[in-house]
Amino acid sequence: VQLQASGGGLVQAGDSLRLSCAVSGRIFSSYVMGWFRQAPGKEREFVAAIRWSSSSTYYADSVKGRFTISRDNAKNTVDLQMNSLKPEDTAVYYCGAGSSLSYTPGRYNYWGQGTLVTVSS
Repeated sequence: VQLQASGGGLVQAGDSLRLSCAVSGRIFSSYVMGWFRQAPGKEREFVAAIRWSSSSTYYADSVKGRFTISRDNAKNTVDLQMNSLKPEDTAVYYCGAGSSLSYTPGRYNYWGQGTLVTVSS
């Protein structure tokens, strides 16, 4: 499984940004795709996840109502629409693939390279 994250950039507080994770290779229907983020000096934290088969979604409380994770079957991507961005959303965002739902990064088997999101106040 190969993952390629893209879409990061510099935006102002209140703006929107859409991240995309291109997925290639063999993905089992039981897999879960997750977005995590890591701010400088902090541990990698869960942001959102989606089940590959059912498209059920899960969110961290800090982004619930502002971020939306989705799958694009035609493009074979997992996207993260981020609205009402805040300076505290500034981080490197990573997409991961795991065999089961988990809110901890250690349970994900595959990772993309990360894309930087910077939100200025």
